[in-house]
Amino acid sequence: MKLGWNFKTGLNRRLTAWKNWDDPSLGDLTWGMIPSNNPEAMMWKGSKEFYRSGPAVGTQFSGLPNLVPNSALNFTFVFNQDELYFSHSLIDKSLTVRVVLNQTESAAERLTWNNDTETWGLSSIIPIDYCDNYNLCGPFGNCVTGEAPICRCLDGFKPKSLQNWNQVDFSEGCVHNQTWSCRDKNKDSFIQFRNMKGPDTTRSWLNESMSLKECRTKCWEDCSCTAFSNSGIKGQGHGCSIWFGDLMDLKHNSNGGQDLYIRVAVSETEHEDAIGDSKKNEVMIAGTVSSIFVMLLIFTLIYGKRKYKIKGTLTWTREKNDESKQEDLDVPLFDLALIKHATNDFSSDNKLGEGGFGPVYKGTLPDEQEIAVKRLSQTSGQGLKEFMNEVVLCAKLQHRNLVKILGCCTQEDEKMLIYEFMANKSLDFFLFDSDQSKLLKWPTRFYIICGIARGLLYLHQDSRLRIIHRDLKASNILLDNEMNPKISDFGLARMCGGDQIEGKTSRVVGTYGYMSPEYAYDGLFSIKSDVFSFGILLLEIVSGKKNNGLSIPDHSLNLIGHVSIIIDFSYILK
Repeated sequence: MKLGWNFKTGLNRRLTAWKNWDDPSLGDLTWGMIPSNNPEAMMWKGSKEFYRSGPAVGTQFSGLPNLVPNSALNFTFVFNQDELYFSHSLIDKSLTVRVVLNQTESAAERLTWNNDTETWGLSSIIPIDYCDNYNLCGPFGNCVTGEAPICRCLDGFKPKSLQNWNQVDFSEGCVHNQTWSCRDKNKDSFIQFRNMKGPDTTRSWLNESMSLKECRTKCWEDCSCTAFSNSGIKGQGHGCSIWFGDLMDLKHNSNGGQDLYIRVAVSETEHEDAIGDSKKNEVMIAGTVSSIFVMLLIFTLIYGKRKYKIKGTLTWTREKNDESKQEDLDVPLFDLALIKHATNDFSSDNKLGEGGFGPVYKGTLPDEQEIAVKRLSQTSGQGLKEFMNEVVLCAKLQHRNLVKILGCCTQEDEKMLIYEFMANKSLDFFLFDSDQSKLLKWPTRFYIICGIARGLLYLHQDSRLRIIHRDLKASNILLDNEMNPKISDFGLARMCGGDQIEGKTSRVVGTYGYMSPEYAYDGLFSIKSDVFSFGILLLEIVSGKKNNGLSIPDHSLNLIGHVSIIIDFSYILK
């Protein structure tokens, strides 16, 4: 059995489960290989990651230490320019073995036929245990099977929210105990973690020819690198894997895995070098080398082309009670040259649309990740305040029905926001086009309505900050490739305290037709303002008509006016 890709033909061999044993129609559980530069096997439920094998470390995966050749089966892993696949073959030809994806059990099962009992016996299964569920413990959280609680922060880290952690909500994960200073040998080092399932490889890099010491140096000189490891574990180990940003879906294996070296403050390593180098204080890289040269060196030696590069995280200054306070935001800063390259220098062919903020462009990073780049126009009515407002809110808010910000760029005179790319554009593209609207069947419209409602409920009630969006409309609802709705554009949103549900402003902003009367006339905004806008949006989704664009001969009413008449008439008929 082969699981993986043929790059020459584009063939993707993967398994998809039946809905159940009696219904051979396709279920939503799939299993296949991720064709990245550091490949691994992944299982999905719908579009959501469900299980991950860990990166390949030879003929096995770091998250599957028990998957080793035996007297019955031999395993093969192939990764080159032509193919990427994992397979098993029978050594004992008298055996009959099959692999099935079980929708009911949410598992991949290897079954062996027993001639004596004439039944199929279970010889292996993945996921193996509860810790194999994807990213249970959040960033830098380590899942340990058999422990209670099941999640622990790595050494050198602490829960991001101790209250949530104590309430067994591990989703926010962990953060560094202490700050570290990049490329400072007195403050910046690595600590070794043995027998680990390697982190999610979405943002990682691989070089098969480097030694572990060279790998350490390469990671140390790149401020966005958070961990490194041998890419192969056979013998003394070989090759180099490097990870950037948050480390996701970590798990400790009691009987195997790979050694992982994670960046921490020197004080957390108890003054011992992570690799055991007796010359701890030797200079890792000449201090006179400029940061630009280092960047070019990394790009040239590692990639041979432009590569996804984060320059740090954003720091902003906010004024409150006549005092200025600096705050570090966990929002990556992108290099301007990288964004220009990704968008083909903001080519008109890559332009997705334009709003009050400015034009939006589609881009593709060197790792093939698609992005949407929102570029502040010099003539825009919105400025730095709205830009920072959106950055701050998107950094603090995480929900499946809110658009995800990947970072921003503030280089030179540019102000840009980088988002996940939404393949199906915005809701208005479907609703108000006579051809596209035919694609929105009633179940899809209902699904979109429920998704928007979930996102709005999160903003008003379930997030740590109470957020009033103030510009909820069809063009600010984006749709991914599965038609999942995501609320976007938080430039005009307002943060409120836990008990605050309303406010007043002398500057009324938003879109007429979606504004509640008390906000449009008196500047009074509240969570009710968003509910009013949601009601207008609901009518537009159901009717397929714009509130301000409805045109009926001999009538000057908008959509909500006609709905009011219908409601009144229905009441009279009663």
